[in-house]
Amino acid sequence: MEPMLQAFRMVFNGETLLIIMASSVFGLFVGAVPGLSATMALALLVPMTFFMEPIPALAAMVTTSAMAIFAGDIPGCLLRMPGTAASAAYTDEAYAMSRNGHAETALGSGLVFSAVGGLFGTAVLIVAAPVLAEFALNFTSFEYFWLILLGITCAIVISSDRPLKGGLMLLAGFLVASVGMNNPAAFPRFTGGSTDLLGGIGFLPMLIGMFAASEVLRSALDRSPRATIIDKPIGNVFSGMWRLSVQYPMQIVRGSTLGTIVGALPGAGSDIAAWMSYALSKKLSKEPEKFGTGHVEGIIESGAANNSALAGAWIPALVFGIPGDTLTAIVIGVLYMKNLNPGPTLFTTNPQNMYAIYILFIFANLIMIPFGWATIKVAKRLLTVPREILLPIILLACIVGTFGMNNSAFDVGIMLVAGILAYILEENGFPVAPAILGVVLGPMLEENFVKSMIKSDGEIAEFFRRPVAGVLGVLTLMAWTWPLIRKALALRRGSEA
Repeated sequence: MEPMLQAFRMVFNGETLLIIMASSVFGLFVGAVPGLSATMALALLVPMTFFMEPIPALAAMVTTSAMAIFAGDIPGCLLRMPGTAASAAYTDEAYAMSRNGHAETALGSGLVFSAVGGLFGTAVLIVAAPVLAEFALNFTSFEYFWLILLGITCAIVISSDRPLKGGLMLLAGFLVASVGMNNPAAFPRFTGGSTDLLGGIGFLPMLIGMFAASEVLRSALDRSPRATIIDKPIGNVFSGMWRLSVQYPMQIVRGSTLGTIVGALPGAGSDIAAWMSYALSKKLSKEPEKFGTGHVEGIIESGAANNSALAGAWIPALVFGIPGDTLTAIVIGVLYMKNLNPGPTLFTTNPQNMYAIYILFIFANLIMIPFGWATIKVAKRLLTVPREILLPIILLACIVGTFGMNNSAFDVGIMLVAGILAYILEENGFPVAPAILGVVLGPMLEENFVKSMIKSDGEIAEFFRRPVAGVLGVLTLMAWTWPLIRKALALRRGSEA
């Protein structure tokens, strides 16, 4: 009981509440501006967390991400320009509703059912994470090695429609992670004689570059004219929400469940959850012909999925230190920075911090409703902010924040180079998410592999001897070989025919 009371005191104090309110406004603003993203919002927040205690820092992360994911619905509905990737799945649907004079229903559905999905995902996080943590306490380096490999494999397959390019980006992430002396032998690698690289390439400057500076560059080079804002008045966004809840209960539960499951898969995230949920909603709908004409059913299900995926992504991040998406990759960096190393021991040594995280998720999804309502009311003014004003401010924040972490101009150089490279790679169809996964998981994979090889005295069979390790190993190898097996079976059937 005492850890729970401690958690309430840590969350409901003046400093944390002030940070939650400021993060809410920041997340809603970034999410509502087309071209900016939830990942960019978190990347910009990282330097600020240096000056915060652990729980206020996590409060900023949780609140900003939840608000930004919802706020992406607003420009999608009014401009047909999704504010975040998670809103892209149902942008056409919401825009069609706005043109038909039902903008308040589209925006209200996105707001209310995003909050419902977020609370559902939080409930699963509260129940599942401690159980998995207790199970994971018995894990050795063998289990972690296979678990990381399986997570990486799933991430490449799920998060990219071009697995080969995803795999190449993952290898690039491994290469970046191998620079410096942060390896089991503490041997300097790929430093080129530079003392600045002995500590490795800074993960947080690289993140800010890849997800903030690259977006600034992309927006600066985008010369397409802005779409015209839907000029019809927006009524009461809460009108009819109870009726929709009664009319579509299965869609709400299905979207929330699918979102949580997809969010928990490494490398997936809210955008994939929203697309999958929208496709499933259309397939199982009694009125599939209405989809694309301004039908609210798909918005309800996808809206619930995108926010439930946020909480789902924290499950592998907290229990195993494996990011569920790019947002939790940033969070893991902040956890390490605050000496809250993710893993099963986090639940036993710091239970009050875990309770605080649960409370933060619940609180963030509850205050999303009044804050989201207020943002919808001022949305038309917010969407007219000129790029010429916004982009220099964001770039300045990137530079100042990166420099302020270690007072290092070298970190600023890493951030700028990472931003340019990320822009070039994404423009040529290379996803950057697998690279981030490689940077986060590369050192973990190497460390657990070396430990396992020492324990087993080089015997590969030892990697399969423990029951859980054996199951994870077999699943990983099956995932690697299944495409070849499937192709061989197809060729065999073709020759028999």
